[in-house]
Amino acid sequence: MSGHNQPEQEPMSVIATPHVPAPLEVERHPPGLKIIFFTEMWERFSYYGMRALLVLYLVKSLGYSRADALELYGIYTGLVYLTPLAGGYLADRYLGMRQGAVIGAIIMMLGHFAMAFESLLHIALGLLIVGNGFFKPNTSSMVGKLYREHDPRRTGGATIFYMGVILGAFFSPLVAGPLGERIGW
Repeated sequence: MSGHNQPEQEPMSVIATPHVPAPLEVERHPPGLKIIFFTEMWERFSYYGMRALLVLYLVKSLGYSRADALELYGIYTGLVYLTPLAGGYLADRYLGMRQGAVIGAIIMMLGHFAMAFESLLHIALGLLIVGNGFFKPNTSSMVGKLYREHDPRRTGGATIFYMGVILGAFFSPLVAGPLGERIGW
């Protein structure tokens, strides 16, 4: 048997330990995602809650006809979706995303404050429209900027962000509508 090449065997005293890779370190999402999530969630809560109440408020509290209330509602909603084009452009060219979002949030805050005064209703709606124009395109863009290019967490971050949008939109009419009708405008 001297002609056969047999592998050398390790002595019995050596115990072979299999190679176990180190546990993968899971990277967390950037802390800014939580801030953007909650900011967007409350903004959507505010927006859809106000939309749920606007026509009711105009008709029941201010005496608008249903047709006039719906017309104002339609103009308001259309402009809310149109102004982000201008707000995004201004942020891209001059302000930057963060400053655009902060300006938008401040203007929307002033709009909600003005909603407390019946005589300022149209100014309040205008402030909300303009504020949304700055706020909306910039918060969405900021989520993408939180991650490196090709970061596998980026898609998950966008999903988490949109969950905030959905939560705010879902709960707002359930809370704002009954509060407005039962407790007061």
